Amino acid sequence: MLTLHLVRHAPTAPNARKRYPQRNEDAPLTAGGGALAAGLELPVDAVAFTSPALRTRQTAALTGFPDAVPTPALREADFGVMAGHTWAELEATYGNAPRRWIDALGTPDADAGPPGGETGRVFHARLCGWLDTLPDSGEVVAFTHAGPLLALLRVTVGVTGAEVPPGAVATLRRAGGAWWLVALRPPASATLPVT
Repeated sequence: MLTLHLVRHAPTAPNARKRYPQRNEDAPLTAGGGALAAGLELPVDAVAFTSPALRTRQTAALTGFPDAVPTPALREADFGVMAGHTWAELEATYGNAPRRWIDALGTPDADAGPPGGETGRVFHARLCGWLDTLPDSGEVVAFTHAGPLLALLRVTVGVTGAEVPPGAVATLRRAGGAWWLVALRPPASATLPVT
């Protein structure tokens, strides 16, 4: 049996502003984010992977995985024209279009997404490709972003929506080709809604 822990990186300044990351932005963790990462508890003997982004690599290192393998498939979605903007800014500029774009990006077989960014099909395919490389047994930790974490929950256990604040950890198990969700833990003791 494989146990997979999906970890959203700890907080950054852009997270606090609720802004989509810019393409070349590589924001570090805030001081509070570093403290949060240092407090995460994960199995120390797990094989660890990380998105190439600084915030995920810092989270991995502070959590006890300084040698986590940088893995391009775990990078955040390419948000195209949405990058660098808050939701309010996007609605003010584009009206209802951003809702359609983000819904398409969250749909595994969608050939649409944010203009200039990834389609739902391309985004989910790269994450499914990474899942296919995982071993059949053992423990794996993956430090990633909100978008990939939610996409991986969608393609493995059919979760279509969940709140995954910075520092959240989703634990999945796979046996005989079937996945199930074991836990979805926020960084604090609050319970996360899952739909």
